Amino acid sequence: MAKIAATISAKSTERSIVVEAKKILASLGLTHTWYYNCPVFVLLGSRSCISQSGRDYVPAEEPVGVENLVTIDLSPCEGTLWGDFARSLCVESGHVVEKPLSPAFSEGIAVEHQLHRLMAEFVTPETSFHQLCEFANDAIATAGYENLDFMGNVGHSIEISRNNRRYIEIGNHQPLGAVTCFTFEPHIRRKGERWGFKHEDIYFFDACRCHAL
Repeated sequence: MAKIAATISAKSTERSIVVEAKKILASLGLTHTWYYNCPVFVLLGSRSCISQSGRDYVPAEEPVGVENLVTIDLSPCEGTLWGDFARSLCVESGHVVEKPLSPAFSEGIAVEHQLHRLMAEFVTPETSFHQLCEFANDAIATAGYENLDFMGNVGHSIEISRNNRRYIEIGNHQPLGAVTCFTFEPHIRRKGERWGFKHEDIYFFDACRCHAL
């Protein structure tokens, strides 16, 4: 992700970022994806709040410009091993910055980090997908944000087959401990604002503690 971020400029677009990201993944020997035909999913600017399936994704030509939020979601695979990793990158003065000056950017990133910390403290192997979804949505609302996911979920299990994914959604009462790993990836926006943030990691349980890979 850091290598991809270094290639982004004011003239970059979703399409050009996808092309560069694929090159970087290929240089690491990662040329396949488990996520339909979408190893790199990029949304920026006016599309940062869009939530859609990778099967329908077509990268846009909107330029990054001097200030923007660029969300990159990587879904490579090597055999039956999946990668799943997303970050929202803040662009100021035409470059990705680690510590943005914009209060909206710094707050959105901080809320994402807080949600991940709260989640890891809350869950146990006995916690159900349903309970985690309720907890996450309550935490999102408490922060003054809303869940943008088109399915209303905040993550899914890591599987061998894409169709076997179990979602962190209302109504799924299976325990998290029934799966080897799961993602946590709230896609959120402060109510009434323009930027949609996402931060994704894969988690697993070591005894009863939850850890990010």
